[in-house]
Amino acid sequence: MIDVFIALLLAHVVADFIAQPDAMIRRKTEPAIFVLHILVVFCLSWGALGGAWQLASMIAAAHLMIDAIKTWALPDTWRDSLPAFLGDQAAHILTLAAAAILMPETIQTGYWADYVADLRSPVILVSGAIVSIWAGGFAVGILMKPYTDQFAADEAGPTAEGLDNAGRMIGKLERGLIFLFLCVGEATATGFLIAAKSVLRFDTASKGQKAGEYVIIGTLASFGWGLATGYATLSLLEIAAASP
Repeated sequence: MIDVFIALLLAHVVADFIAQPDAMIRRKTEPAIFVLHILVVFCLSWGALGGAWQLASMIAAAHLMIDAIKTWALPDTWRDSLPAFLGDQAAHILTLAAAAILMPETIQTGYWADYVADLRSPVILVSGAIVSIWAGGFAVGILMKPYTDQFAADEAGPTAEGLDNAGRMIGKLERGLIFLFLCVGEATATGFLIAAKSVLRFDTASKGQKAGEYVIIGTLASFGWGLATGYATLSLLEIAAASP
């Protein structure tokens, strides 16, 4: 059961956060783009399961329904909110768990049957890294959008003189480092990372109360996501190790 879940989890996070660029997300209300995303979900699920097209079809159908509700049934203001993002991902994860419970032997009959035990840890680590680094970028970006908009027309704002997408890259790097530190058992190194960023961001934060609050909110959100997903990954590794 755990093997089916982690295989589907990898397919899901790749489909939603790697194979779905920003341009595709912005055009997701277009039927052709929407269908393309569902096809990607099916292909990746099929590949991760080792050729089990029946379960991959069920996962793609469930993904279609969940995304259709978020894309067309929710109001525009609610669709782009953090609760909507987290609710959408929770619904997908519950779907994957239900599929693993209902069809636990699926992966044992696929192409990867002889390598399942060896692939467990790498698949979990790759999935955890994607959730920490890329999914975290989506979550933190959604959380910060109202505050970012406040600085859009403010020449003194923290985004006025920065490089294009530099903040997003910094966030990915810091969450990646946090994930790495936790995975190698050096959680205390996260404290040094926070201290280093505080020093580097001091000039921006010292420009005023708004700038300081902006930096603090973004930093805490990014670090919090990195820590939460890192520890969740370690927990999943322990569960997988205890499974037969």
